[in-house]
Amino acid sequence: MLQSFPLLYTRVNIILTLIGYAHSFSTFQWPNPQLRYADNQLYEGSMGILVQDCPSRENTTIPAQWLRIAYHDMSTHDIDDGSGGLDASIQYELDRPQNIGQGMIDSLNDFKAFRIATPFFGMADTIALGAVFAVAGCGGPLIPFSAGRVDATEPGPETVPEPQQDLASHTEAFRRQGFSPTEMIGLVACGHTLGGVRQVDFPLIVTDTEDVVQSFDTTTNFDNAVVSEYLQNTTQNILVVGPNVTTRSDFRIFASDGNVTMQSFLSSDTFAETCKDLIGRMINTVPSGVTLTQPISEPFDYVVMTENPSRTVTMLWADRQGSSCPPSGCTSPSISTQQVVFSLIGNLQGLTGTRYSFNATISATTSISKFWFEINENDGSDPIVVDNGGPGFVIEQDSVFIDNSRSENVLLSSSFNEYRKVVVAVRGDTSSSASITTFDPNSDASAPPYLLTVITTNLQLDDSNPSEGGFTFFTVNISETVNFVSISGNIGGVSYVQENFDMTVVNFAFVTIS
Repeated sequence: MLQSFPLLYTRVNIILTLIGYAHSFSTFQWPNPQLRYADNQLYEGSMGILVQDCPSRENTTIPAQWLRIAYHDMSTHDIDDGSGGLDASIQYELDRPQNIGQGMIDSLNDFKAFRIATPFFGMADTIALGAVFAVAGCGGPLIPFSAGRVDATEPGPETVPEPQQDLASHTEAFRRQGFSPTEMIGLVACGHTLGGVRQVDFPLIVTDTEDVVQSFDTTTNFDNAVVSEYLQNTTQNILVVGPNVTTRSDFRIFASDGNVTMQSFLSSDTFAETCKDLIGRMINTVPSGVTLTQPISEPFDYVVMTENPSRTVTMLWADRQGSSCPPSGCTSPSISTQQVVFSLIGNLQGLTGTRYSFNATISATTSISKFWFEINENDGSDPIVVDNGGPGFVIEQDSVFIDNSRSENVLLSSSFNEYRKVVVAVRGDTSSSASITTFDPNSDASAPPYLLTVITTNLQLDDSNPSEGGFTFFTVNISETVNFVSISGNIGGVSYVQENFDMTVVNFAFVTIS
């Protein structure tokens, strides 16, 4: 990332995960903001904090609420015409009896509070990622995550199965969602290993007003107790043994094949593997025309190796003119290291990692066309080259970009309000122009739907930063909660664009104004 002129100051990060003995590289190709961001949320994001160790809330658990909303959102899918699926249409469906429960709103409020929505990672992806963390947080299997869901803008059909419906209705509902009768048994068992039924939401099912919640089994963890207790006739699952025979939907579903499937789930390994598959398919059930990314099962762009205090990591780059760097590339050694703080998922996978940082001074005239890295164990072995699969990490254009060294985080001491002064460098004179589109996940809405706030603004010339090194500087103040921006500039009638710039990784200086 180019950051200041006339000498360009570049800071680049690479992660090394030190967990094995051989090096390997993912198929991830930079730049890919969607995959990089999804990978970051899975392995370094904060969602796991709220569900780790299966914490309780309102006499149930947060993971149970997150898993329930994921299924209810997906259940609008119709395999016959390809419509519906996990698309965040649940935000428009909370007034339906089938979606009753404070847990639905609480879950969406949880997801809003994380402020992770972007132009390419919306509420649907967040709900799906929440299901992955919910299962893992309660000791369940690690489910690979794919991104790329598209948020709906209106409600879907009212197709969530309800307890009072008969077996034929449930079988047809699950068929429409893409699941066979056997898979229906499995998905219900997997879903009902967490949570229970709230009396206030379903008084015809939980008839005893003294019972706040009737849990599906006697454990809070993601395990097969819901199966073993059912087969041993010790279950407290009110959808199996409740006083209202009409609403014993779990009993009808579990027994629909003579308990053959439930018997197989007495094997905890079989149960876990089945749930991993079925919940994975559930969160990947999307409308036709929506293409998900490849499953993320390990951090992208990583090198696996043993701990080695003698290791050196070097950044190399080629100049844009081919005149200032030697054929082997200009070089800059790493200046510092920092241990990666992994999320719940990364910790469960036993990952450890080190992030290497680099400072490089680059000429404004010759600039930079691409960069790559070399890892030397200094043990006589050949260095490992990290070069984005061959072409290097290519800088597509250097005519319009955010100037990290001139931009600022501003604190108003009188009100303690914060904003960001963003300075954009444009390779041209004052006749040039620039604009910025900001994406802010901090919705002002007090209730769902929670939508990304998108604002496009024309930039003004920055009087505090006069033209220098062939660049003119423009500026704008934006909210400190903005997480992505796209910049466009017009120089002599030619347009340049820098899309999906990640504001969560910038290193602006802090300035206090009285």
